[in-house]
Amino acid sequence: MTDQTPVSYAGPERVLSGVQPSGALHLGNYLGALVKFARLQHEIDTFIFVADMHAITVWQDPALLAGQTREIAAAYLASGLDPAKATIFPQSAVPEHAELAWIFNCVARLGWLDRMTQFKEKSGKHKERSSVGLYTYPVLQAADILIYKATKVPVGEDQKQHLELTRDIAQKFNHDFEAPGFFPLPEPLIQGPGARIMSLRDGQAKMSKSDASDLSRINLTDDADAIAAKIRKARTDPEALPDTLEALALRPEADNLVGIFAALGGESKAEVLARFAGQGFGVFKPALADLAVSALSPVSEAMRRYLDDPAEIDRILGAGALKAREVASQTVAEVKARVGFWGA
Repeated sequence: MTDQTPVSYAGPERVLSGVQPSGALHLGNYLGALVKFARLQHEIDTFIFVADMHAITVWQDPALLAGQTREIAAAYLASGLDPAKATIFPQSAVPEHAELAWIFNCVARLGWLDRMTQFKEKSGKHKERSSVGLYTYPVLQAADILIYKATKVPVGEDQKQHLELTRDIAQKFNHDFEAPGFFPLPEPLIQGPGARIMSLRDGQAKMSKSDASDLSRINLTDDADAIAAKIRKARTDPEALPDTLEALALRPEADNLVGIFAALGGESKAEVLARFAGQGFGVFKPALADLAVSALSPVSEAMRRYLDDPAEIDRILGAGALKAREVASQTVAEVKARVGFWGA
């Protein structure tokens, strides 16, 4: 790949992220992303989208997709994103994403994409049956980021390689079209506590909306009774909670529940252990359930209110798309001029 030497970029600081509308959002999404989006909007120019174009790299039921897009938007709003502060929009409502992605397809190198491990994981043994979109997903992701000239991108471990590719594409475009500093080289925002919430049924598997067991996750649409019940049924071991982080790390299910308590309560794991060390899950789980219900019930209730008013969600998404297009269209116009397209 290209040299990663930083280039000068004089534009504004901006953050971009998005979530696919491919299933119900859960506690892991909330702690790992949504609450952080809500915090970032007060610190930096923030663009948050619903990644419906990415979602169709695998089959999505067309009858459900628009509703799933509204559900993601409702989760954003219920988690504290304010459309007066953050630009919230559906990816497909800004066609410039696809336009820039095609140009980037002609900048990126085949060998770069061949090294993307996520495609290998998602396509499995039958990659020839996967969509071309799934293969070129990281190039569209680069366009998502660079069309707004985002300088910061919240990423988990599974997306770091894609952000590196985005940086490579940005630098190669800047070099090939003699435009130093035109695109920034975006930096990762490490997500910190709550970034990796594990399954309630398996402390070594990430909490996932695709898990067959609904007991493995707390959905943002779960009511208070469902939240408490899932915490009670979460898999644990028979030992009392330890008094050191080193001992906790050897017990994945216990570690996960302590991590959830810490993230919901705004504490460190060490502080949680200082309070509960030596006590069993018969004491800890009810305390965690109370905390989870207290923290998540308002979000669930707000989500249901928004989902009861789809016209308001559509109004917010439409207004956000107009704001996003103002920035995106300017970037694409500049890119076309540099590439040499007719009329640009």
